Amino acid sequence: MMRRIPIVVALVIVAVLVLFSTTYTVNFHEIAVLTRFGKPAGVEREAGLHLKAPLFIDQVTKLDVRLQFIESPLETVLTKDGQQVLVQAYLLWRVEETGDAPLQFFVSHGTLDAAGKELGVQLQGAVRAVGGFTFAELIGQSSRIGEAEASILADLKATRLPGVEPVSVGISQVVLPPKTSVAVLRRMAAVQETLANLEESKGNSEAEAIKSQAASSADTIRNFAAQWAAEIEALGNEESTRYYQLMKQEADLAIFLAWLDTLKGSLSGSTTFVTDLNRAPFHLLDLKEAGSAAGIPQPREPYLAQPPGKEQR
Repeated sequence: MMRRIPIVVALVIVAVLVLFSTTYTVNFHEIAVLTRFGKPAGVEREAGLHLKAPLFIDQVTKLDVRLQFIESPLETVLTKDGQQVLVQAYLLWRVEETGDAPLQFFVSHGTLDAAGKELGVQLQGAVRAVGGFTFAELIGQSSRIGEAEASILADLKATRLPGVEPVSVGISQVVLPPKTSVAVLRRMAAVQETLANLEESKGNSEAEAIKSQAASSADTIRNFAAQWAAEIEALGNEESTRYYQLMKQEADLAIFLAWLDTLKGSLSGSTTFVTDLNRAPFHLLDLKEAGSAAGIPQPREPYLAQPPGKEQR
């Protein structure tokens, strides 16, 4: 019994090795190229488990049929209007599945990496199709960048590699070389400075016009105000002359009104007075004060100006 165990294990190992060497699997995103004694023998496109001749007789190479991405380096291109630009593009490609295209791909390239390197060189050359457009047609909202990409893709399809299907091309960068960029920036700065100077001159001109208009308006207002003040002054002088003539006719009444104005001004607000009721105009506060013939109260002691050099007590 003990001798049978190694034999069984050996048979299982041999069976596993035979099964491993005679089968292979294909994923849904792959196709398999079979070679027999190193020569292409067929293509398997269906996903799943498949049989093949064992050991060195049949070999299987699997190719990924999903989209592949490559990008070109920055390539110097002279545009139609003589402008030197740097252009970078990318390519989406895949292995062609129809007919014997997978076999042609395998024979010509062998692997995806090898095909990608050849396509990179081809894409770098095809980028020069951008030279058929002007610089203005490659930038801005109304650019023809889509047409430039279509031209690159058409060039790649015209010279397509065996078993390779170019799917889509895009331009990722269109930039000016460093020296050209500096020159363009300097020109832009000069233009901006010129525009700024023009705007400054325009602003100064408008400011002077506003100042002149304001000065003219101010002179007009001052002249009008002076004329109006002169008219008011003349009217005031006329009224004061008429008032003075009336007061001359009624001198006692004028004096009495002046006393009232003085008294009213003195007693306005919160004020405390200690004064002599015998003197004008405070004698009006004494209700016992006798009046004149015209009925106007008169002070007992008339106000007298003090001689110079003496203080009034």
